[in-house]
Amino acid sequence: MAAARRISSLVSRSIPLLRGGKQINGGRGMYRYSTAAAYENPITPPVSVQYDKLLIDGKFVDAASGKTFPTLDPRTGEVIAHVAEGDAEDVNRAVSAARKAFDEGPWPRMTAYGRQKILLRFADLIEKHNDEIAALETWDNGKPFEQSAQIEVPMFARLFRYYAGWTDKIHVGPALACGNTVVLKTAEQTPLSALLVSKLLHEAGLPDGVLNIVSGFGPTAGAALCSHMDVDKIAFTGSTDTGRIVLELAAKSNLKPVTLELGGKSPFIVCEDADVDQAVELAHAALFFNQGNAAVLDLGLTCMKRHRARPSGKPARTPLSWIDGEQFEKILKYIRIGQDAGATLETGGDRHGTKGYYIQPTVFSNVKDDMPIAREEIFGPVQTILKFKDLDEVIQRANNSIYGLAAGVFTHNLDTANTLMRALKVGTVWINCFDTFDATIPFGGYKMSGIGREKGEYGLKNYLQVKAVVTPIKNPAWL
Repeated sequence: MAAARRISSLVSRSIPLLRGGKQINGGRGMYRYSTAAAYENPITPPVSVQYDKLLIDGKFVDAASGKTFPTLDPRTGEVIAHVAEGDAEDVNRAVSAARKAFDEGPWPRMTAYGRQKILLRFADLIEKHNDEIAALETWDNGKPFEQSAQIEVPMFARLFRYYAGWTDKIHVGPALACGNTVVLKTAEQTPLSALLVSKLLHEAGLPDGVLNIVSGFGPTAGAALCSHMDVDKIAFTGSTDTGRIVLELAAKSNLKPVTLELGGKSPFIVCEDADVDQAVELAHAALFFNQGNAAVLDLGLTCMKRHRARPSGKPARTPLSWIDGEQFEKILKYIRIGQDAGATLETGGDRHGTKGYYIQPTVFSNVKDDMPIAREEIFGPVQTILKFKDLDEVIQRANNSIYGLAAGVFTHNLDTANTLMRALKVGTVWINCFDTFDATIPFGGYKMSGIGREKGEYGLKNYLQVKAVVTPIKNPAWL
């Protein structure tokens, strides 16, 4: 590809980053949370939006309609940039470029070693630009800079190194390493970092048309991509409701296979013999890591007492900004539902400040299993605490869920750990740790938490087709 050109609508203002706070070491996982004072006095390394168009056939281009949409800083609600808004026509252009690159281009025909070198160069470039990518992600997403810079971007580079290592072992690897070509539809709330990273991937040597990016909205660009007859496979990460739509559209078109990483309501089970201090710290880490993705279902009575010791109304941790106004209002609605249902609000329960999408970390006790805050994914800083009496009871209650993404078990009893590990119907069980990830560990859920697995060797089969070849041998004297 020719040298990437700077895109119009360059935004020059810098992003304030969050630094400082307490570090929690949870097994191999590390979490860092910013203090309120750190947010009020942020460090501001310069970062700007250089890429706000679609990537099609190796070139950054406007949407066919000429439309754009604003992407917002969720901490302030201010517009960061206006991004090209792709629709069905742009999806057609992107799929056509990807299909041509697959059918005629060098990527699928390149040696496994050749693909490996490009992917490893890409991983090197990700590490070189780590802070720039993390800053842009924090600006667009609202998550703490430390989470982006110390956990997510390094893991991204680790994933590409891991699958680059597979290419010359079995001549495959997920998506790009397999020799596939890709059309990526970004989340409409956070399109910026993917566009920046795509420039680095081409700098590493990726041929034109192998990766194409269409920013836009689900009902237009997303639906067109899922329905497209020339798309051979779909991978989607998002809500369970949207996952249903993706699966239906894929089935109605060309029966393309689909992998889904969807919602969760993960039980966090603390037994009587557990290290309660560790469990409480990791419960908070689980709740706020990735801004509420790992919601908490079950905690022991001792944890509840620990929470009750907090001064009334004092947040358990510093408020974090949420992705947009829609999710912000949804979280506040669930908090009101919890109060109306009779759960005890121990702390938090309201927005923080008057600017941006900040919500106080919120803890409910005296929660019953049939309450919506105990059963439905909130994707926000809302912790629900329930009591249980014995293992049989907690197994039955934890499994009585439409979800099955993950679970945490805290106990020093090996028999208890083994019993729960085998009985819980979830894709991942963390024992005496939580949210510990690696490129080698498969991740995905049971039931309505998704279909298939990401990462590890299990991620390989998602991007391969099995072909049986049978040929006769004349006069096989050696048989």
